[in-house]
Amino acid sequence: MVVCLLIGAKLSAQTTFCNPMNLSYRFRPDTPSRREAADPMIVLFQDKYFLFASKSGGYWVSDDLKGWQFITNKTLPWEDYAPTVVAIDNALYFLASGGKKIYQTTDPIKGNWEHVGEIDSSVTDPCLFLDTDKKLYLYYGCSNKTPTRAVELDRLNRFHYKGTSVPLIYPNKENNGFEMGGDDNTKNVNPWIEGSWMTKHNGKYYLQYAAPGTEVKSYCDAVYVADNPLGPYKFQSANPFSYKPQGFIAGAGHSGTFQDKFGNYWHIATMTISKKHMFERKLGLFPTVFDVDGTMRAYTGFGDYPYSFPTKKEANPESYFKGWMLLSYNKPVIVSSTLDAAKTKPEYAVNEEIRDWWSAKTGDKGEFITVDLQGKPTINAIQINFADVETKTLGRPTEQKGYQYLIESSDDNKTWKTVIDKSNSIEDLPHPYFELAKPIKARYIRLLNVNTPDGKFAISGLRIFGKGTGIKTEGVTDFEAKRDDNDGRIVKLSWKKVAGATGYNIRYGIATNKLYLNYIVYDKTEATIRSLIKGVNYWFTVDAFNEAGVVKSGKIISIHKQ
Repeated sequence: MVVCLLIGAKLSAQTTFCNPMNLSYRFRPDTPSRREAADPMIVLFQDKYFLFASKSGGYWVSDDLKGWQFITNKTLPWEDYAPTVVAIDNALYFLASGGKKIYQTTDPIKGNWEHVGEIDSSVTDPCLFLDTDKKLYLYYGCSNKTPTRAVELDRLNRFHYKGTSVPLIYPNKENNGFEMGGDDNTKNVNPWIEGSWMTKHNGKYYLQYAAPGTEVKSYCDAVYVADNPLGPYKFQSANPFSYKPQGFIAGAGHSGTFQDKFGNYWHIATMTISKKHMFERKLGLFPTVFDVDGTMRAYTGFGDYPYSFPTKKEANPESYFKGWMLLSYNKPVIVSSTLDAAKTKPEYAVNEEIRDWWSAKTGDKGEFITVDLQGKPTINAIQINFADVETKTLGRPTEQKGYQYLIESSDDNKTWKTVIDKSNSIEDLPHPYFELAKPIKARYIRLLNVNTPDGKFAISGLRIFGKGTGIKTEGVTDFEAKRDDNDGRIVKLSWKKVAGATGYNIRYGIATNKLYLNYIVYDKTEATIRSLIKGVNYWFTVDAFNEAGVVKSGKIISIHKQ
């Protein structure tokens, strides 16, 4: 049986998106009731994008990375983690973590898959990779003790191993700060080296892996590079290459790298919430490039602000950042009711932290939350992030149920105009994002509940983007970066507060022209980053931003390797 649900078709006219991706994330079939999708990959096949993710009960298809159609059947092992899919000639081949069976389809839209072979032993976090010479390889491993491994598969003999698997990647937290555990890489525990992915570019093999653990904000991807698919591999000095430890939603690990229809690379990644359960996760999409030296990097700067969808071949990944700034951060909030004054505060809906939320006392019609923007800025886009408080749903809803609501604007908090009408929606989309066809100016934005399908009316982030009425802040000209004398993986930065700044984005890397890593902070004028690699020189700069835009610093400082 095949079930297809049209998800988000009305968003197809939009030119931008905002992480986390707005998908019909499935509720896990066990308690506590929470949504999960992780370990994703996208394959471009028959001129369509197919998205697979753990525990999703199916997969999605899109023509343009915008509107997604959901497909499921009873054949594939939906309760297994980390699916991998590879296109070979006119068919897709599927393998999931913990299993041995290979499935094939020539028509993934209809969702008819058949069992066509088995690998020699079950593996965790597999990645199937077809080389340009048509040889097929399997990369796998998910452990805090054993290495990532790889082996060639025999496509003509039901995918049995050709030869013996070889070890490739071992943990190295003693040198790599980003492999240390904890949200801020503060825990001295063995990292989970997992989530293998292979990309071939300009004759080089880029073997990607995730660390230190899916439940932490510092979850990221690093990469080794080789001239042959089975190695030997050399650690890329600019690592991790996919890293987003701060912001509204953090994490950019266990990902799949793919090319879009224009030839641009993208990295679809696991982003963490891990509040109701360790494996409560969502997905994010980041542009990825290889620089002139062959260094791989995913651009995650302002990675949960609006980005443009691809429309052409693009060499500069920063150009995807639309420049629409956050207007709702820490603004005054008015609500209809509050479930728990200590735990679900109204201000949690505007504090840029997905791990807490405001909740109304009920899910009834008429509950609302209003944000006072304290001025009349230009509003280009609005993102709602529902928190699913006290839900009972397990698995996918058996009936079509969706969040129903109105987004309204006002200049006086009395007379309201409808901006978005979703009062009759049946879309089960927990992160709806709306790019307004015409920007509006308003002081107040209200989200008015019509019906919450399950649980309370609760919001982890009512995020409003556009341009403020003020002017850009000045740049940061006075800052320091000091590497820890005893631990070269740690650097402490501090700077003087810039008048009018909402926050700061630290950019850093292994050269002045390779400031590929981003670390965003709000309000604070200091940060401790523990993701450095021992023995590598680094350069840092600190950009300031506010509602009017980003001002890059004219100062770059270096710290020597230790």
